[in-house]
Amino acid sequence: MDERPLLIDSSPQPETDITSLAPSRRRALSAAAALAALCAGLAAAPAALAQAYPSKPIKLIVPFPAGGPTDVSARVIGQRMAQGLGQPVVVENRAGASGMIAAEAVAKSPPDGYTLMVLATPTLLGPHLYGKRSYDTLKDFTPIGSAYDLPIVMVVNPQALPDVTSLAQLIAKAKATPGQMNYTSAGNGSFGHLSTELLKGLGGFDVRHIAYKGSAPAITDLLGGQVPVMFSDMIAALPHIQSGKLRPIAVGSPQRVALLPDVKTVAEQGFAGFDAVSWGAFVAPAGVPADIVARLSGELKTALADKEVQAKLVKVGTAAAYQPPEQLAARMRADYEKWGKVVQERGIRNE
Repeated sequence: MDERPLLIDSSPQPETDITSLAPSRRRALSAAAALAALCAGLAAAPAALAQAYPSKPIKLIVPFPAGGPTDVSARVIGQRMAQGLGQPVVVENRAGASGMIAAEAVAKSPPDGYTLMVLATPTLLGPHLYGKRSYDTLKDFTPIGSAYDLPIVMVVNPQALPDVTSLAQLIAKAKATPGQMNYTSAGNGSFGHLSTELLKGLGGFDVRHIAYKGSAPAITDLLGGQVPVMFSDMIAALPHIQSGKLRPIAVGSPQRVALLPDVKTVAEQGFAGFDAVSWGAFVAPAGVPADIVARLSGELKTALADKEVQAKLVKVGTAAAYQPPEQLAARMRADYEKWGKVVQERGIRNE
């Protein structure tokens, strides 16, 4: 066999005059050119679509009723994010079962970046309290970024407990009458409930839980003296602290909070490492493309750096606290395990 090297002529070639070709040949060349143009267009389509995001309003699901700290914070942050995204961020409230109803709906939504949710601590911990759900809290959501912290404060009714001005005094009184002192919370499995149970385990004292359906009725009976102590959301307790009707004795966060700078933390009062901070974060359904996650997280970070946004959040009792997706994912896992252990050890269940 005569094997000769393949020779490629790279010299310029004269352009073919398509009009000089036979009709069948002209049709073939025209079809080939059209196909090439179509392929080039399809190849460029994904990049064009990615650059176009967002091209319509983004829905932000809040799993609690309108008017609370989570709802107001979401609206403040979402409004600021909309400026950078160039599209409205529309808040939709879907309350029920500590956020489980909303979480189930969001987990099943298309992962296209147009459906987000505020994942608050009660919703993260819901499966521990309500049993098996149709979604996995840690697997079925894409972390976008942490948004805010919601500090809690332990308050007492100064008329019911006139001699209690510190955590040590409260614990001493509880130990002197084991099982006789009551405490209240916004509900069975609420963050105030879990935080008090954690403290009970660490401090070795016993107080009985009286659950209410929401902060408002719990605060009402606390003010009335029916129950003497409560771990409350900062915003719910603050007006009554300022009026002198409630006395703050400890905050649950690792550091003191700006709204109550003179109130010591639980950690400062003998429980090193105590950390009970409810928080809110933005998440999306699992599988959202990385470039969209980066865009949303960047806009969230920008919004939370805005001084006006920070001031508005303080007014509703929250504090801007951005964390990128990787840190949020780690926080979700750590809190899910930490508070799940409290739920299991203290036998807490919700129906």
